[in-house]
Amino acid sequence: MFQVGNYSPQLIKPTIYLDTSVINFLFADDAPEKKEITIDFFDNFVKMGIYETSISEYVIDEIQQDPNEKEKERLLKVVEDYQIFIHPVSDMKEIAELARHYLTTGVIPTRKLFDALHVAFCTIRKIDYLVSWNFKHLANINRERRIILSNLTIGYIHPLRIITPSELTGYGN
Repeated sequence: MFQVGNYSPQLIKPTIYLDTSVINFLFADDAPEKKEITIDFFDNFVKMGIYETSISEYVIDEIQQDPNEKEKERLLKVVEDYQIFIHPVSDMKEIAELARHYLTTGVIPTRKLFDALHVAFCTIRKIDYLVSWNFKHLANINRERRIILSNLTIGYIHPLRIITPSELTGYGN
């Protein structure tokens, strides 16, 4: 195998960011197939450290908005139990400006502030994959293309992918 310097592809882990929907689907009894995939993803990929897995303070804020205290505690316990790294939001102004851009240009629907913040966070922090079960507003090729085009237009060139947990497991590929 050809190798230059000390580079080893095994040492580079893709970075993934989980939006709130992924954590929620661990408990989605009304969607058993997605729940099963999500549990498998957490147990065999997140827990095993296959990816550099993280969330941001925006995910915590979104969870905190849940009026059901028991549900809120259950979701926060997942973050703790799986030792998911929580990025502080130190560059909040830039993230807020980019999120506002997505909302005002229609790249993301105007009422989906947290979705816009998640995408902006991943864009600015150069996260490889935003993982979501939100097909309508995030995890679909049309939305991804609009986000990438918007990002390129304003100078963000990192190729953010928005995918589901089932795409990251790669079973059958």
